[in-house]
Amino acid sequence: MDLHKVERVYTSYAGVYDRIFGKVFHEGRESAIRNLNVQPNERILEVGVGTGIALPMYPRHCRIIAIDFSEGMLEIAKKRTAEHRMDHVTLHRMDAGAMEFEDNSFDTVVAAYVVTAVPDYRKVVSEMIRVCRPGGRIIMLNHFSKENKVIAAVEKVISPLTKHLGWRTDLSLNTVLEGTDLHVARKQNVNPLRFWALVECVNCKNGYAVHKNGVSHSNGTTVYTHSAGAHAAGHTSEEALA
Repeated sequence: MDLHKVERVYTSYAGVYDRIFGKVFHEGRESAIRNLNVQPNERILEVGVGTGIALPMYPRHCRIIAIDFSEGMLEIAKKRTAEHRMDHVTLHRMDAGAMEFEDNSFDTVVAAYVVTAVPDYRKVVSEMIRVCRPGGRIIMLNHFSKENKVIAAVEKVISPLTKHLGWRTDLSLNTVLEGTDLHVARKQNVNPLRFWALVECVNCKNGYAVHKNGVSHSNGTTVYTHSAGAHAAGHTSEEALA
């Protein structure tokens, strides 16, 4: 996928995006933000803010920087922030694969329906890790290909078709996490038919560590750590998210 082609596709969606995708993806966005437990003055980056449909869900005691590469999407997001008088939100047109922020600028980075809609997910994930502080949170809300071989095969076949619509279906979570210092603290299936995953990661760069043992919660969510980049003793995953 070419970056400018993606921009054209999503700009063309801008006027109808909320009506077509708003309700379908609402549960995932609401779950992501509800479980953040945002602290006063917390610095949050929303990557791929789109029309800004999720912005009113955040508490106003935090500071939100939101970026998107689509001019059409940002125009609607700007109108939404003005209508809701969201003075705590700042919008920028920016390539998520080459952000203009300094290292460790944010406590939390949120990327909803982004990783499979960009030309190079590796660059975007690397940039999210770079701008998020050690021990900070990186939240990915996305469809990832299934471990079921039959479903995965179907997703691989249709992915070339969906790329013309602006996203791919053949990217797995393990592939996204491979070689990174991201450790998954929580994973939950959301949205209709549970085809999308809400994944909350701890940014374990610069030696920041989480507990090696995974914990399953009774509510159906799973807490575990990814094998890449772990260092020795340190904070538990719960402590890292506190």
